[in-house]
Amino acid sequence: MTPRQEQILHAIVQTYAKTAEPIGSMALCQQFDTSSATIRAEMAALERQGYIMQPHISAGRVPTDKGYRAYVNSLGEPVHDRRHEQAMARRVQGSGEVERAIKNAVESLAHVTSNLGLGTIAGNLYLAGMAGLFQHPEFQTSQSAYEVARLLDSLDEWLEEAAPGDSVSVYIGRENPIGRSSGATLIISRFESPYSSRSYIGVLGPTRQNYGSVIGLVEYTGKLLEDALN
Repeated sequence: MTPRQEQILHAIVQTYAKTAEPIGSMALCQQFDTSSATIRAEMAALERQGYIMQPHISAGRVPTDKGYRAYVNSLGEPVHDRRHEQAMARRVQGSGEVERAIKNAVESLAHVTSNLGLGTIAGNLYLAGMAGLFQHPEFQTSQSAYEVARLLDSLDEWLEEAAPGDSVSVYIGRENPIGRSSGATLIISRFESPYSSRSYIGVLGPTRQNYGSVIGLVEYTGKLLEDALN
């Protein structure tokens, strides 16, 4: 992938996250100050390499799982939204008890990201934002909803087996060993507490994500819980 192709891929990922509509070459012309023909040629190259795809005839392009992975791998430091982080800190640090701290963190993540917030500690799984999750257009079909449900049904056991160890781990689409066809992304942070050495906080949502800010918020929340509970 050339530097310009990488920039175009980034633009497609970021624009698609906002619009949920396939991105055509005309939408990118002004951003790159070049002709639509040049953009089309670069998009064709990205498609041949498997980073984007054309979902319908005569439509624009959308990122593939491979495209999202390339995008996430190329991100630098996570984006930190101080306003949301401060609100999260007030809710978690003022909780007064372990269960309330986890619930507040999960509910806050769901509200801010419009994804399903999830947390697990000492064998207990906490979820919030289920209704919001299924409002995303990606999860409107019965098959995609079924695949998401499969992933959630086995989530606690899978996390114990996989034991993600990074400050934030991102599983995109078919990278998830369960619910591979759901089109879902799991962004999860591991934290330690006196109650469990393998506790997790994170979100589950469509692959169409604002990855920079969501990763930053999940990472921050994991550190926040670790500090609050130790």
